[in-house]
Amino acid sequence: MADNEDTFTYDSNIVISTNRLTKAFGKLVAVNDLHLQVMRGDVFGFLGPNGAGKTTTIRMLLGLIRPTAGSAIIFGMDNAYQLPAILQRIGAIVETPAFYPYLSGKDNLHAVAAASGMVSGSASNRRVEEVLEIVELGAQAEDAFRNYSLGMKQRLGIGAALLADPELVILDEPTNGLDPAGQFEIRQLIQRLSTLGKTIFISSHFLHDIQQVCNRVAILQKGNLIKQGAVNKLLQQGEQIIIRLNTINETEQALTLLQQNKEREYPWIAQVYMDTSKQHMPILRVDAPRARSAELNALLAQHNLFAAEIHPQEGSLEEIFLGLTTPSASISPPRPGMAALARDSSDQQSGQ
Repeated sequence: MADNEDTFTYDSNIVISTNRLTKAFGKLVAVNDLHLQVMRGDVFGFLGPNGAGKTTTIRMLLGLIRPTAGSAIIFGMDNAYQLPAILQRIGAIVETPAFYPYLSGKDNLHAVAAASGMVSGSASNRRVEEVLEIVELGAQAEDAFRNYSLGMKQRLGIGAALLADPELVILDEPTNGLDPAGQFEIRQLIQRLSTLGKTIFISSHFLHDIQQVCNRVAILQKGNLIKQGAVNKLLQQGEQIIIRLNTINETEQALTLLQQNKEREYPWIAQVYMDTSKQHMPILRVDAPRARSAELNALLAQHNLFAAEIHPQEGSLEEIFLGLTTPSASISPPRPGMAALARDSSDQQSGQ
């Protein structure tokens, strides 16, 4: 990506590209100067607290509301002028899908197909059967919708979005309100859709779900984009190595040793500090790649400091999310999304 964020090059691998997308409701700026880029085949997580602007962004992408400024390019087409052609290639759930409670799951899908203009016949019947299998409701196809669990109802809603065999699937909070079993079912379905070659755009504030299924994410707060990149790259930033020695004196010696060597010989150590374990034991937390654990152990041993326990700890999206979105986080003041993206553009290049 070029450093000049006003310059865009579109190709067939870019499914969604927004340029300075902004939406204001009076004095409230719900989405501010947003740049997103979703690549073909991505399972893209759109993260943010409630009220961050996620649903507003999705509504602008789908043409349900008009942006105050900026543009959204989907499949290389501007949705301000080519929306009908774009929507033919998208399946979306923005709110809880509405179905007829007394009809079966299959009959509800037939009703949706007819309402969307699909011609009734063998092809339509076959597609309904295919979709029911994709969302794993084939065995419950004849059951009344009112008897479905919440997870089954949500899967039927996703099935309705799949009827036209879309290239892009947009899901707004697909696991909201579901119990753990229902959330697991939706995660499995999303992974299944990814294997079918779909590009999937998911908004959520359930970090565990996103970490399980997404390869790239963007984090939004108060309408501003504050981070965007590959999940594996972001998780690497949150990696730690936990070290426990036998005594508090040894722990303090190890802390001094690591701090002295951090910048001189071990620049991959971002930070090292003392903490207390769940067992109320003094430990060291070293912000460093997990693969460096053996090197740290060797350094300590060279100075007659022997770890009683040393283990790597993988980063999590939850920690990254909270670090970026909580007021106490030690980050720079919020900046417009375009500037934040420019700051991380080199990270995104390496993550694609």
